[in-house]
Amino acid sequence: MYLSILILPILGSLISGLMGRKIGSTGAQFITISCLILASILSSIAFYEVGLMGSPVYIDLGSWIDSDFFSIGWEFTFDQITVMMIIPVIYISTLIHIYSISYMSEDPHIPRFFSYLSGFTAGMLTILCSGNYFVLFVGWEAIGIFSYLLISYYITRIQAVKSGLLALVMNRVGDMGVSIGFFGMVALFGSVNYSTLFNITPFINETSITIISLLIFTGTMAKSAQLPLVTWLSNSMEGLEYKDIIYFIIIGIVLSICNNIVFDNDIYYSILPSLLSTIPKETLHIITGNMLGGWIDSN
Repeated sequence: MYLSILILPILGSLISGLMGRKIGSTGAQFITISCLILASILSSIAFYEVGLMGSPVYIDLGSWIDSDFFSIGWEFTFDQITVMMIIPVIYISTLIHIYSISYMSEDPHIPRFFSYLSGFTAGMLTILCSGNYFVLFVGWEAIGIFSYLLISYYITRIQAVKSGLLALVMNRVGDMGVSIGFFGMVALFGSVNYSTLFNITPFINETSITIISLLIFTGTMAKSAQLPLVTWLSNSMEGLEYKDIIYFIIIGIVLSICNNIVFDNDIYYSILPSLLSTIPKETLHIITGNMLGGWIDSN
């Protein structure tokens, strides 16, 4: 059931994108929205079982890299903070899909649009449900790709294509920081698994952890258009207004995590808060203010 929350948006995106000409606009809308509604129902059940009943779920689909000193697997974790974040993402994304039926009614490429939108949702859910930083990075790159595709959706408009390329370049700047942070994790911890990093973090030099945290946060700054990597967001409106709504979700997710650290350092449901917990509270207040300031400045 839990993996179906991830699989359904992916399935809707693939069917709409690959079979759009056969199923038509109405078929693409029906399939993608049905998949998201079903995923929303399953997310609600997951929220009850995990969030309210306190029964976290861990899923390991197998190894990607398995050596004597280093291993990476396709792992997914559904804990309380995960299901709490899934609910607003999947619900709002479903409403955006439904609203798009009317908003994009005159567009000749509706199946392609709904494929991109469902793919973006799948990338967001992959980030939230990831059990290690490798799986998180897969979802991270997925939303980067679909961001470019959505912003440059009107491929006949030169400005839309330029805006998409600008967003792609700015995201690559953030991804560089994330990649360096991941390499630092491997060198320092010998693992990218959340649980492993969580248990080892208290025994590692605080300066090293702070540097890794800030490198990862660089990726967040680029992806959600925070200062100083804010320039691409205003240009992205050249494409589709949905980007503003969806990126607001991303900012809310990261802001919630930072607030958990600022106001309750005992909340360690993910490894990112445990890494960031070594940074002084004054710095985190500046970071959260920067996040809001970046969004306001962009709008």
